[in-house]
Amino acid sequence: QNKVQTLENELDFLRRQKQELLTRTQQDKQAIRESSEEETGLLQRIATLKEALKEAYDQKQEREAKLSDAEQNYFHARGKINEIEEALRKKSKKQQDSQILINNLKDKLNELRYQLSTISERLHIEFGMRLEDIKELELPEGLSLEELQLKVDRLRNRLENYGEINPLAVEAYDEMKERYDNISAQRDDILQAKEDLLETIREIEETATSQFMEAFEKVRLYFQDVFRSLFTEDDTCDLVLLDPENPLDSKIEIIAKPKGKRPQTISQLSGGEKTLTSTALLFALYLLKPAPFCIFDEVDAPLDDANIEKFNKIIKKFSKDSQFIIVTHNKQTMAAVDTIYGVYMHEQGVSGVAPVDFRNYDHQTLLESAGG
Repeated sequence: QNKVQTLENELDFLRRQKQELLTRTQQDKQAIRESSEEETGLLQRIATLKEALKEAYDQKQEREAKLSDAEQNYFHARGKINEIEEALRKKSKKQQDSQILINNLKDKLNELRYQLSTISERLHIEFGMRLEDIKELELPEGLSLEELQLKVDRLRNRLENYGEINPLAVEAYDEMKERYDNISAQRDDILQAKEDLLETIREIEETATSQFMEAFEKVRLYFQDVFRSLFTEDDTCDLVLLDPENPLDSKIEIIAKPKGKRPQTISQLSGGEKTLTSTALLFALYLLKPAPFCIFDEVDAPLDDANIEKFNKIIKKFSKDSQFIIVTHNKQTMAAVDTIYGVYMHEQGVSGVAPVDFRNYDHQTLLESAGG
């Protein structure tokens, strides 16, 4: 057997070497084809560049002919530019004259502003008014100076009868208004934050509900497939939301009806059926989000031989993608595993582990050889 094993290893090495040579040959052929295609492309590009060079020479001759025409147009335009520059010099002279006139008008404007300022101060001293306050007033026509003076005296007496004005009233108003504006702004911020928070909660609930329903439907289908593989194709099972209108807070009812039974609740099933149903639900959740390791602690204890065989088959099926660690005392389960670890006590209080790897052995061939 050792010699056969050695020859098989050498044969596998030679096969891998042959495969690598074939792969390298294919790569070389592919490189030759790509080089040939690249050469063809370069030849086509050279031909294209030659045509482009010829067109460039033709364009050069045309542009040289146009250059002489452009030089003539340049000298003609230069003469016009000289004429325009002469006209600009004349306009510049007029502009200087206009600037002198503007400066004189500015001096007169400043003098008028000084007079208005004097009148404004007089209005403030005599009548407590500013010039800006009377700009919008429209005086009635036809009034004499005496009538206007009499009206001014009456208005001055009315102002004197008003008494003293509280100078802190404006400051108090401004302070209260600022506080009111701050409180209003804070209230608006709180209301906006509340709306944003409610909108975020709605979005989270919608997203969570959508993801939950999608995962629930997948687990439901996986549960039905695994349940029927553990029992029979005619068996019935399902997962039902008791409150479908509120799926996130709803309880989930597990329905499991093996063939020949009509249990009202899951508690009416036998111990083995409950175990297989729980196993089916666990594998349904596993299929939704597979894990690299799964550990079972004496799951097969309540199962009979037929159900243990079904359990072992489904473990074999899913062991392609995950590693299963099973704690068991059942010999049928032990015979179905790839590697067994026996725990024993070789002396009092000290435990040991003895591993046996069955993956390198063909049980049937060894038994047939031993029987022969």
